Amino acid sequence: MSNRLRHLGIIMDGNGRWAKKHGFKRNRGHEAGAEVVREITAFCANHHEIETLTLYAFSTENWRRPKIEVDFLMRLISRYLKKELKNYMNNGVRFETIGNLEPFSKELRGTIEKTKELTKNNTKLVQILALNYGARDEIVRSIKKLLQEKKEINIENISDFLDTPYSDLDLLIRTSGEERVSNFLLWQIAYSEFAFTKTLWPDFTTIELEKIIENFKKRERRFGAV
Repeated sequence: MSNRLRHLGIIMDGNGRWAKKHGFKRNRGHEAGAEVVREITAFCANHHEIETLTLYAFSTENWRRPKIEVDFLMRLISRYLKKELKNYMNNGVRFETIGNLEPFSKELRGTIEKTKELTKNNTKLVQILALNYGARDEIVRSIKKLLQEKKEINIENISDFLDTPYSDLDLLIRTSGEERVSNFLLWQIAYSEFAFTKTLWPDFTTIELEKIIENFKKRERRFGAV
């Protein structure tokens, strides 16, 4: 029996290197990357198996970047969500986030919550953007919630109190040639299959994604069994 790909995660890496390669400023790379998010999301929404797509959009470590770049990314996220609403509705995509949104501006938090509310009844795909997200931070916050509610600390309860109630990842893809997970969904990738590609994120296509999925289908997943 072939593997089922229900939950796909992508570390979208290489925007800055793509911009440098083409002689653009880094912000142009982020804009080009946002266009690819649109294409990949539409592909996943119309895929016969994929139920959830989680994208690493802004990590807890990204605040260390120059303020001018961080400010641009905040504006880009807001513009993306406003522009994407029609596509979310047309493709049946429900929008969600993981991560701590408190440091974001009131306006951006409002745009995020409005998008969640307007798309909450869509059923073809759940698109999750990891925003101000770090897996270690997520696990710590989960355990703190358990302690506050005086619940037993075990695998099931920690899983229930994580940012995302959705399934563990089946497949994790990272673009740009880097081969590390960078504090992304550390709990949820315990038995995930990994795929690393040298393609920079703005050059990543649905054709390459299809090839990666085909390869994933051929793998044997034993989950610790023989």
